Amino acid sequence: MPTAPLYQVATLGIDIGKNSFHLIGLDVRGAIVLRQKLSRGQVEARLANMPACLIGMEACVGAHHLSRQLLALGHDVKLIPAQFVKPFRKSHKNDFRDADTKSH
Repeated sequence: MPTAPLYQVATLGIDIGKNSFHLIGLDVRGAIVLRQKLSRGQVEARLANMPACLIGMEACVGAHHLSRQLLALGHDVKLIPAQFVKPFRKSHKNDFRDADTKSH
């Protein structure tokens, strides 16, 4: 899926892994407009060029550090405890589906 113009992303879900981060961006209607896999070093640079949006991530040690960086860039970051993310996971687990769960 091609990356969409940055102004279309209203909500962003991020799945944090050890070395890679999966991003799913939704427009105001809830349609997927961004689907991207980035390395740890690319995330802040990619989101620095994006207009402010709502970002959802599962709470963990790495998420707290990243959320502080994204808040400094002007984004609205929400950390979701794992117990509240689990019921929304879809079958056939993969990292993009996890990121999509956090964007809703």
